[in-house]
Amino acid sequence: MGGDATQDKPIDLATSRARRLWNLPAPEGDDAMENQIKPYVWQMVREAVEALGGETTNVAVRSWIQDRYPGTNRNTIGCQIIICTVNHDSRVHYTENLKPRLANGKYDFLFRPERGKLIFYDPDVHGQWEIAEVEDGKLVVRLVGLDNSPESQGEGECFAAEAHLRDFLVKHLDTVEPGLQLYSDDEGKDGVEYQTGVGRIDILAVDAQGSMVVIELKVSKGPDSVVGQLMRYKGWLKRHRAEGASVRGIIVASHISDRIRYAVADLPEISLKQYDLKIELRDVPHVDDIAATDAHK
Repeated sequence: MGGDATQDKPIDLATSRARRLWNLPAPEGDDAMENQIKPYVWQMVREAVEALGGETTNVAVRSWIQDRYPGTNRNTIGCQIIICTVNHDSRVHYTENLKPRLANGKYDFLFRPERGKLIFYDPDVHGQWEIAEVEDGKLVVRLVGLDNSPESQGEGECFAAEAHLRDFLVKHLDTVEPGLQLYSDDEGKDGVEYQTGVGRIDILAVDAQGSMVVIELKVSKGPDSVVGQLMRYKGWLKRHRAEGASVRGIIVASHISDRIRYAVADLPEISLKQYDLKIELRDVPHVDDIAATDAHK
């Protein structure tokens, strides 16, 4: 179903861009167009995401490929997107992903921040993902070190995507720390997904004392690599944005592991916060009950 075996009949035209990216031979002679080899579809997907700025949607990737490589099967493109997305649960149903392994190969370059959206996968930002074998030989997609067994599911629920957690906290910064305000630079760019020269900060804020606060988010069990990621942002901000102000960090995750605690043990400028989601249910009266109540008023 998936993989290079799903490749359609080669099309006539491959762009010079594709030839440079995938080392395809340049056309020669009158029969060059007929003999031209196109990239595999997973390579087209990577090329499309790069051309679209590294942050795009499934729909845009399909449209770009079909425009650049006419005749490419739309369903094949969709399958290859799933195969190459490290946090897509369905990727384990394709031949490229039928064995347990770390997500560090040629088919592991996409990350899905939310349904229908795609960005390039960065283990330092998104954690190290893997295809793991659990009970009864079942394969699951998960963060390295995260237990997906039923026994571990009672530890608490988490946001479905990092973007959901980010959007909630941006609207409720006081829940992170009283007095926090969203940062805004001289060009009017706010602190949501703030782009630096060394990566993108989830939330950049300023505290009541004027210190810059880097807030890094992990929707589930945060990997200890987030500490190095945060320190990288901290170093860049001190040299390019802080103007003498202090810079500190906060890591927010649904579970703070001992590995993270030890990683920040000698870093007092980094604090740790663990969030819990709680669901409350309330009874809602039927329409007839409401009408009866109103009639007796």
